[in-house]
Amino acid sequence: MSEMSPEYIIVFATILISGIGIIVGTAIPSIVEGRAVLKALDGIIRQPEAADDIRTTLLISMALLESASIYVLLVILILLFANPLVAQLFN
Repeated sequence: MSEMSPEYIIVFATILISGIGIIVGTAIPSIVEGRAVLKALDGIIRQPEAADDIRTTLLISMALLESASIYVLLVILILLFANPLVAQLFN
């Protein structure tokens, strides 16, 4: 069996870590968003007169949670397509 070059090992590890990272980085905000919607709907049911305030707060928090997922996607895409590790270690 032939040896793999270090570049291939780093690229393989990057792909593996990116796959795990995108799963975790999108699953956790999705779960938290679901819980936030559940709590907001529960609050609207309890106090219908405060529905506008609850809705506004919910939309702001959902935007912040979605931005976390987008940042994870950005970092993963940088690791996959412009891998700085290969350039620094093997040039």
